[in-house]
Amino acid sequence: MIGKESAIGRAVKFTFLGLWLVFTVFPLYWITVTSLKAPGDIFAFPIAYWPEHFSLENYSGLFGTADFGTYLTNSLVVATVAGVVATAISMLSAYVLARFEFRTKSALLMAALVTQMIPTFIALGPLYLLMTDLRLVDNRLGLVLVYIAVCIPFCTVMLRGFFENIPDALEEAAMIDGLSRFGALFRVLLPVMRPGIVAAFIFNFVNCWNELFLSVTLMNSDTNKTVPTALNGFISSFNIDWGSMSAAAVLTILPTMVLFAFASRHIVQGLTSGAVKG
Repeated sequence: MIGKESAIGRAVKFTFLGLWLVFTVFPLYWITVTSLKAPGDIFAFPIAYWPEHFSLENYSGLFGTADFGTYLTNSLVVATVAGVVATAISMLSAYVLARFEFRTKSALLMAALVTQMIPTFIALGPLYLLMTDLRLVDNRLGLVLVYIAVCIPFCTVMLRGFFENIPDALEEAAMIDGLSRFGALFRVLLPVMRPGIVAAFIFNFVNCWNELFLSVTLMNSDTNKTVPTALNGFISSFNIDWGSMSAAAVLTILPTMVLFAFASRHIVQGLTSGAVKG
């Protein structure tokens, strides 16, 4: 009886997992297939779930007329620089919050968490005025600085958990052997924290890569627009260019998929090691 119930339970579990997999993968499949259809076949009836003739016309149009390569380059530069700098600053601030006790520590942690509860669009007006005064509107440097400021609070709280999982004795032993505090941090603690640092960087990179509201508000010219802004440009008042949008979406998804594929081991180790304080 127990074996029968166990078999039924496994069947139900795999059924739900299969339905969840179809529900998750089908949109990606449909976007990919749509991007490979000729513009005239996208709205054909009956619907072709596997077209007879594939076309790269949507992709050639992206780089021929829409200059999508510029948008990809802008997003890659902005997301990479902002992700690296935000991770480095968060790493240092997280170390201070994990290893030292001071009066405003709890207030700083609370402030970092409260900032995550504020919707981004609420700050768009004041932020635009600030960046206008600094002459950083329609400037990739300005967008990088904003993304760094947005990523630091949550990333700091995240990395603080990793530092607290590392025993103080490891750092103290390194300092007894003659290393300074910074030497112990960079030569002993950070190599141990590599999975957490990789997970934090990927979190920052993906957030910057997919962000829309700030990039639309601060970027005006085509030479400085990022990928999310370009995707938004395929939607007009009376029409949606589904073919070009699908091709652009596929190209937008690929970098993050490759990043997760190569760093999946570090991500899993980082998230699990930082989840519970040892």
